[in-house]
Amino acid sequence: MAESVRVITRCRPLNDRERGLNSKICVEMDPTSAQVTLKSDGPPKTFTFDSVYYMDATGEQIYNDIVYPLVENVIEGYNGTVFAYGQTGSGKTFSMQGVNSVSSQRGIIPRAFEHIFLATATTENMKFLIHCSYLEIYNEEIRDLLGADKHQKLEIKEHTERGIYVAGLSMHVCHDVKTCHELMDKGFSNRHVGATLMNKDSSRSHSIFTVYVEGMLENGSIRTGKLNLVDLAGSERQSKTGLFIASFFVVYLLFHRVTDFVKYKSKRSRKD
Repeated sequence: MAESVRVITRCRPLNDRERGLNSKICVEMDPTSAQVTLKSDGPPKTFTFDSVYYMDATGEQIYNDIVYPLVENVIEGYNGTVFAYGQTGSGKTFSMQGVNSVSSQRGIIPRAFEHIFLATATTENMKFLIHCSYLEIYNEEIRDLLGADKHQKLEIKEHTERGIYVAGLSMHVCHDVKTCHELMDKGFSNRHVGATLMNKDSSRSHSIFTVYVEGMLENGSIRTGKLNLVDLAGSERQSKTGLFIASFFVVYLLFHRVTDFVKYKSKRSRKD
């Protein structure tokens, strides 16, 4: 069913550069109240979120608390989106990708892939087909990172049945977790990146990797859920593209929210 947008804050430890500059931690977190307090030269400032995680939180903990229910809903035919927002070097990639060599610190993306394929393989009385797509938004232009022509500019369209979609975006069948990772790696290699003081391979673009989970019931009816995994450029790069990406997500995600609400009401009416 449709849920509210949730905002989660995660604090990372100091990196080597910051330790070399004798930087100090200026953040305090209270998981019980979901509050973050910033301490600097002036008065402390406190902000409240849906959940907060300090630097000792693991990727496993964050996935189980936050993302697991979202992916379960996707398998049920709803739409979900996960994206990390923050300055370059703030830990977005660590949260999304994680460290595969340390089981507890594997990120959201590999866990979501495994979750989807395990759940669809063990669900009875249903057949599933999984597709993926990968697009990039750079300089207010949309490109297909997995398409034959990676330089072709794509357009956002609206259809009475399909709703809002990106015309010409290629779809790729995924039979297993490995294929999903291969497609993501292939698309990532085609993205615009550039060196910054904080990250030598910082993304200069926004991208959306979408997993489409299409399930066929015994009666032949089909339900489709979509998981959008969004990688935003560092927030310091968004002065020019911020309005475009904001308007894109508002329209794109609002449509999916309305679609999920209609699906939910339809299921409730059938039960009643």
